[in-house]
Parts: sequence; C-alpha cells; structure tokens
Amino acid sequence: MTKAGGPLRFTHLYLENWKSFTKADVDLARRTILVGPSASGKSNLLDALGFLHDLVSAGGFQRAVRRRGGVARLRCLAARQHPHVAIAVRVGSDENGPDWEYELEFGQENLRKPAIVRERVTRAGEDILSRPDEKDGEDPERLSETALRQVHSNREFRELAAFFESIRYFNAAPQLVREPERSAGREEDGFGGNLLEQIASTPENIQQARLRRIRDALKVAAPHLEALDLRSDARGVPHLRARYGHWRALGAWQTEAQLSDGTLRLVALLWAALDGSGPLLAEEPEQSLHAEAVRELPAMLRGIQRRTERQMLLTTHSKELLSDQKIAPEETLLLVPGEEGTTVRPAGSPQDAAALLDGCFRGVESVANQDQLALFDEL
Repeated sequence: MTKAGGPLRFTHLYLENWKSFTKADVDLARRTILVGPSASGKSNLLDALGFLHDLVSAGGFQRAVRRRGGVARLRCLAARQHPHVAIAVRVGSDENGPDWEYELEFGQENLRKPAIVRERVTRAGEDILSRPDEKDGEDPERLSETALRQVHSNREFRELAAFFESIRYFNAAPQLVREPERSAGREEDGFGGNLLEQIASTPENIQQARLRRIRDALKVAAPHLEALDLRSDARGVPHLRARYGHWRALGAWQTEAQLSDGTLRLVALLWAALDGSGPLLAEEPEQSLHAEAVRELPAMLRGIQRRTERQMLLTTHSKELLSDQKIAPEETLLLVPGEEGTTVRPAGSPQDAAALLDGCFRGVESVANQDQLALFDEL
C-alpha cells in the first residue's frame, strides 16, 4: 500500500505473551535486522507480523491460531498472571509518521476455541473500531473472528486490512525450487515452492527487467554469470536458466537443477524483494551463501529497497552481514533470551549485535569490503 508520504510500513510493534515474549515494545525501521542466538525468538517475532497477514487471508483468525497450535501453544510459557495474548502495531509512512494503530487481544473459551477479548483500530488518534461492542454483547459468537476481514464492518479501515494482506514471508528451500512440477496451483508459498510459477505468471517485460536486475546483483557472488531467464519445457513447465561464461563462445546454460543452493536462495530472495510492495519478512537470507557473498547482501537489498521502498525485516546469525557499515544502529534489534522470556532492545550499533553473535559463535571473522558494497548502492 502506497500513500503520499511513501509506502506504508510498520513503525512500532508491541507483543504480550506471544510465544517467546512476555513483553516486547520496539520501534521498527524500514529495514530492521533481528539478531540473537538460536531459539531466542527471531522467527517468533516475524511470525507475529505474519499472523496479521493471516488474519485477513483465507480462514481468518480461527485458522491463524489453529495453524500455530492453538492459544496454549501461542501463549508464552513464562506468562502467569495474565492469560491472554496481545499484539499491537502502529502503521504509517516515513514522511507522515504513524497513521494507523491496530490492537488485538485474545484468549480461549472453556471449549478451547480462540476468542477475541479486545480489538481496536484507530487512525490519527481517533477510534474507528472498539470491540467488544453492543452487537458483540448480543451475539458473542461474533468474537470468534476479527473485524479486519468482515466486508460489512471494515469499510473504514480496509486500507489497513489491505496492508496486512500485502505482508510476505521468505525462507526459500532450494529443493522446492528445483521441483517446479510440484508448484502448480500453490499460492503465497514463502518456501519457494511456487517461485518459478510466480516468475512465469509475471508479464514478460516486467519479468525480464527483474531478472536483469537480479543477474546484475548476483554477479558479485558469481562474476561469470552472463544471463538469467525463464523458459518452459515441452510440457509447459517453467525452468530457471542461468548462462555462465565458458571457453565455448555461447557459454554454458544451467537450469535450477544444476544451480547451487546459495544461487537459488539469492534468486528467490531478490525476486521476493522486487515482487510486491508490502513488508517482506526474510529468515536468515545468508543461508547457503559464501561469506563474501553474505557481506554483499545488505548492499544488494539496499539497492532494491531504494527502488521499491518496501519494508524489510530480516533475521540473521551472520557477523558478515552485520559488517556493512551502512547499517544504522536503529535498524538492528537484539533478542536476548532469559528465564522470563526473551527481551528485545535496539542495538547500540551493528557492532554490538555482532559482539552478541561472537559470544555465541566464537571464531567467526568479519571484514567489510566497502569497495564491493558500493557497487550495489545504485542498483
């Protein structure tokens, strides 16, 4: 969703009793990097935003809770006095500041069915929706679903619902990308199962322009890469093709079956970053990549983000990724697990985040290559 002050984005997140967190209360930048040891809750924080997407997608609130194991599984184990789960976000643009606020608190009935305890929508500080309301009192069954996806009641805040629907998750599994026959009919598969189908369904001029940008970005990790395109076989199944420089004049073509895991994940990540306008939630984009390529990731994404202006939230275990000197302190959040749940706080600097990782993964060296990073600033 785009407005006069720029695309909408999350500006603030509040969580209470959500999975790893008894409480989290943090600002979110247009690029936010979540850093912490394994099992600290990085994925759980991303999933809170993914949950908002699921509220307005097929199945709504009930399905969103069920697919996460029910309220009992969602509720933080350290929660004692307050049994409910709460999520609140502020949504706005960089120029206009916070515009929308959305709050949802929920628990479960005696029959363990998820039930909304409180739902609130405000815009520019003015209440638009506050539940439970009189109608909910007359018919408590209404509290089994949010107002976000109810066409008869969301007219005044459909812009917010559409923004939640625009959220996309990324954690591509190369093996799924290599099996295009299994992708037919899949939708919103953040694991890459329908990547080739997504590319194939994109208008040809847009498809080719994006693949050229991805090719140019990939050259830092694969300098011999000369071309990247999509071709369908005799059965109509799409295949990604990459041509590398070779001793033969025409070079050598490879399909997704021959490409490395790292190359496929990079292609999938860069395509995801170019394909859409809503927040992109990316899990450990450094997976399967050589350390030198990881150092270039922030610049690759920065160049694409400058073009699309979409918000990106990344999790990482990588000191190499944090070595980019252009990562601002406010863009990095530290997640520190404790006996009473995980705490989240802004990092003093990306180096503070790297120091935390250093305590978890000794012996990892990190040296930034600023000359190469600069290559991607104008993508």
